[in-house]
Amino acid sequence: MCTLHFPVQMQSDIRTALHVAFSSIGSLSPFRRSTLTLPPRCLRPAASLGLLSRPFSTSASLPDKPSICTADELHYVSLPNSHWRLALWRYHPPPQATPRNHPLLLLSGVGTNAIGYDLSPESSFARYMSGQGFDTWILEVRGAGLSVQGSNFKEIKESANAVSEQMEAVAKGVTNGMSPVQQPNNVSDTLSDSEISHFGQDSIGIATAWDESKLVSKLTEILMRLSERLSGFLSDGQSRLISAKLFDQISNLLEGSELSDRLEEVRANLSNLLEKQQNSGITSQIRDLSQRLVNIIEEGQRSVSPQFIDMQERLSSTIEDFQKQLDLIVKYDWDFDHYLEEDVPAAMEYIRAHTKPKDGKLLAVGHSMGGILLYAKLARCGFEGREPELKAVVTLASSLDYTSSSSTLKLLLPLADPAQALNVPVVPLGAMLAAAYPLSSRPPYVLAWLNNLISAEDMMHPELLKKLVLNNFCTIPAKLLLQLTSAFRERGLCDRSGKFFFKDHLHKSNVPVLAIAGDQDLICPPEAVEETVKLLLRNLVTYKIFGEHQGPHYAHYDLVGGRLAVEQVYPCIIQFLSQHDD
Repeated sequence: MCTLHFPVQMQSDIRTALHVAFSSIGSLSPFRRSTLTLPPRCLRPAASLGLLSRPFSTSASLPDKPSICTADELHYVSLPNSHWRLALWRYHPPPQATPRNHPLLLLSGVGTNAIGYDLSPESSFARYMSGQGFDTWILEVRGAGLSVQGSNFKEIKESANAVSEQMEAVAKGVTNGMSPVQQPNNVSDTLSDSEISHFGQDSIGIATAWDESKLVSKLTEILMRLSERLSGFLSDGQSRLISAKLFDQISNLLEGSELSDRLEEVRANLSNLLEKQQNSGITSQIRDLSQRLVNIIEEGQRSVSPQFIDMQERLSSTIEDFQKQLDLIVKYDWDFDHYLEEDVPAAMEYIRAHTKPKDGKLLAVGHSMGGILLYAKLARCGFEGREPELKAVVTLASSLDYTSSSSTLKLLLPLADPAQALNVPVVPLGAMLAAAYPLSSRPPYVLAWLNNLISAEDMMHPELLKKLVLNNFCTIPAKLLLQLTSAFRERGLCDRSGKFFFKDHLHKSNVPVLAIAGDQDLICPPEAVEETVKLLLRNLVTYKIFGEHQGPHYAHYDLVGGRLAVEQVYPCIIQFLSQHDD
């Protein structure tokens, strides 16, 4: 096995490419107005939504499954105390296939959907597994693919169809040489123009009419939301960073003036109030101080100094932009623990109810973050002494600890810095890759090396790689990245509290694991996979690296959809699952 090194120059190129991609998002004007608006958030309890257990059918009498979904059925799973309806793609085994005892759950990587497991009839991991007799299900976690928010079957169906249409429009627009369509976001609505502007540059804003009472109310609302820690999104330290950013922006409006000292006094008082617990008295004080802050700006506006011209409008613009950034953070309010503790268990329970395995267990395959979720579930259940309800697990290019590797994911660490939470509240991975695709697939191929992060040379047909790049990726919340980046620090991935380290408890699992790595995987190199493999009980883990010294080679996605995977990787997985299914 060769050790992979990632050149310093390429790291610099990647940062440059990310900047180009972010900047490109803001120029998607031909399609800017065709944004998707999804139904309002559900107000009824999930238990009342009896229709949600009914699948979209592919039969002639019910031809209503979204066109992007190539599964036999599309099911939706309700989450307790949540507006999300998770999509489950189901593939039935053919009648002539070998009967199996356990259904198979497939979990995808971070910021990806089900399409990666089913690119085409000739390149479909899901179809292959169902053809081998496994009742196969792909889970799309919240924010991915066809998972949507809706209050009834009709709304869910309409939202799923709208998302499907926009996903297909992305590929069509790029094929026709047009700017890529803004990626659909199934989170109440798409990113607006003003929200997109935060990704690439500081916002300038649009001047609005001066309305003192409205401005005070908005400023008070923002400060109250910061005081409430944005519904649990921010820690105390992160909340201080963000409030300091707002105050800095406002202070810049009065920099060098005689009013700046008064502004700093108000700032200090507001900062102290934000540290305290919520009560009605604090709410009143925050509003009073917000009024004083606006009054100081208004006094500056009356000054004859040219520097105060349009100051009120600039303050309005600053507050408006800040409000939009906070809204974006709250809109994408989930992390890895939400997937682990809510999404995956709900999907497993739903699959068991429909397939009724005798021992109540499932088989599972996870690619990238999907495999990390499976490792984390084994560790958590081992620690708590619970049965994970998994018969056997296969992980593809996954690890709980990347500290010893040269993974390119380390380049995302600056985006997950709490200090950047407002500058980059989400990473629009789908839109980034769609914007960068023409530069990687057409002369002069300035970003052609980006393809190597996904697939090794000659391992994927160009049309399938194009479909993967344009349709498989979604938007990633900063909150999710913040937690996942703990895998690059000492002791590896931890829960949101920062106190439970999954790798410390993985050895307590009694579930057989097949861990697979690709020899040229720059995202999860073999050495990262080995860091997790060595934590498992030796008699329960099987480890394989695919790729030869002289080629062919396997990059991050090739283990799932590379042209040789069906001949080399799939049979290995089938052998392992069949052994434990029996």
